[in-house]
Amino acid sequence: MMSSSNTWLLRLALTVPLAALLTACDVTDKPVTPPKTPHTTYTQASWEALPAVSEADLQAGFASWRSACTRLKADAVWGPTCAAGASLAAAPGTEEIRSFLNNQLQVYSLRAEGGSADGLITGYYEPVYPGSLTQTETAKVPVYGIPDDLIVVNLDSIYPELKGKRLRGRLEGRVLKPYDDAATITANGLNAPVVAWLTDPMDLQFLQIQGSGRVRLEDGTQLRLAYADQNGRPYRAIGRWLVEQGELKKEDVTMGAIAGWAKAHPERVAELLASNPSYVFFGRNPDSNEGPRGSLNVPLTPGYSVAIDRKVIPLGSLLWLSTTRPDGSSVVRPVAAQDTGGAIAGEVRADLFWGTGEEAGKLAGDMKQKGNIWLLWPKGMALPATE
Repeated sequence: MMSSSNTWLLRLALTVPLAALLTACDVTDKPVTPPKTPHTTYTQASWEALPAVSEADLQAGFASWRSACTRLKADAVWGPTCAAGASLAAAPGTEEIRSFLNNQLQVYSLRAEGGSADGLITGYYEPVYPGSLTQTETAKVPVYGIPDDLIVVNLDSIYPELKGKRLRGRLEGRVLKPYDDAATITANGLNAPVVAWLTDPMDLQFLQIQGSGRVRLEDGTQLRLAYADQNGRPYRAIGRWLVEQGELKKEDVTMGAIAGWAKAHPERVAELLASNPSYVFFGRNPDSNEGPRGSLNVPLTPGYSVAIDRKVIPLGSLLWLSTTRPDGSSVVRPVAAQDTGGAIAGEVRADLFWGTGEEAGKLAGDMKQKGNIWLLWPKGMALPATE
């Protein structure tokens, strides 16, 4: 016999299409329509198969990974390796790092279904936008906190096989209905706190895509905002909409190109934004000199932290990345899997965090590079399970 909780969820599933309520785990999830489950092959490789890295990159990448060990003490896979790493010097030399890696970890090349080692490497950053703590003549775009009526159900509390899956919606009587989409929220507002006001609706859209950012206030100070939750609607890329409308070619879609189109077509911005039903809610974070925090709740390290698809790469993992910048220059380094994103989905896929501000934004916005990823996995531990 089903428990009353199971019966309620079954009734919910019959009342509302489950796909309308299911959302990815968290964005920092930048939520997206769930893709098919990756069929990853972890192909064992030798340390000699890894492309060479500089001493500076080796030390910086290792330091980025070790910075998250405070969050991984109880992790069944990474806890023992982190404990071993704690015995190293505060700033270990390259020989000490290489010895540690060889003793503790095994190398696996990530391969997509069909055996290809090539994947997609993109970039993200922490934007800084002008705004205000109160509504003004120029700052009229609200950045909402979590609405009072948002209901979130963690499905794995009842169905372990749905680990990381959540239902989001609002109650109407005794029925949980999908939460309002972005167009409805923009038109009607929300019963939610406003954590800041921005001057441009495109800034809000890009803030939601990045999952965190800063608001530059009139006195020059900055307010840091971080992802708090989202409305449970699927993320649909506004760049894809522009391609479907014949406004941009697929190969030309970058954040800069989208922003340029919006400036040239202000009368169609509302239509553009309505094409993405996802809506992210934010909270204020204490300002500091450290980077924004990812899904592991540790500060991200510019150039050495990545967002990954955790169906393929568990959070906290150490990776070896080989790709290029948009200008073609090489990027080969160890990086730490410290963030997630619903738009970051696939077998060989990573989103490299580039830092804060305009320069980082230009680099992140233009980055759509081919790349390879090796997983450095603790010896003796079972590999991540994929279906």
